[in-house]
Amino acid sequence: MIVSPCISICKTDPVTGYCYGCARSEEEKKNWKDPTTSDGWKKENLNEIKKRMDGWQLESFLESYNYKTENGISLFKKKLINEPK
Repeated sequence: MIVSPCISICKTDPVTGYCYGCARSEEEKKNWKDPTTSDGWKKENLNEIKKRMDGWQLESFLESYNYKTENGISLFKKKLINEPK
């Protein structure tokens, strides 16, 4: 199973149409949720979205995505869970 690149920063850039958090388009997000989408497509899409990012955006994405693949939640969600109420 390929883990979704969503890192819980779900805001769309009005200029590019890509999500600020994961750099996916709305169509790509739909494809990820489609149970018939192949792992091959998902791996290729992960490579594609990483090419759309650079600098701090890419560094933040990689840190959060790696954490998510190892722990099951993004760093953003972890922070929300651990914040005092």
